[in-house]
Amino acid sequence: MQHHGALAYQQAVKATESPREREAALLAKAALQLEHVRDDWDNSRHELDAALMFNRKLWTVFLTSVTREDNPLPAPVRQNIANLGLFVMNQTREVMVEPQPRRLDSLININRQLAAGLRGR
Repeated sequence: MQHHGALAYQQAVKATESPREREAALLAKAALQLEHVRDDWDNSRHELDAALMFNRKLWTVFLTSVTREDNPLPAPVRQNIANLGLFVMNQTREVMVEPQPRRLDSLININRQLAAGLRGR
């Protein structure tokens, strides 16, 4: 019964949060997944592909959004996000080719910094 209450609460939060808050939450979630793998590499390395895929999908959405003609963000902001997205994609590929915990640092930091910016911190 308690599980149903938690699910109802999650749905209400999703319905009332702003797009910026949702983006920040998703970036934070991706950072946490990557951080978990990095910090417990020996026991969590099997989770690396799933964490990278979640992060890559999230950044694919961002890249798609900022490259649309009807995106309302100023061109310099869109360009900066696109540049970050390309870096994230390249870094993800490098981690997949040569997995090492320290290679996750930049992905974690970018996600955390962008989430903080979206939250106004």
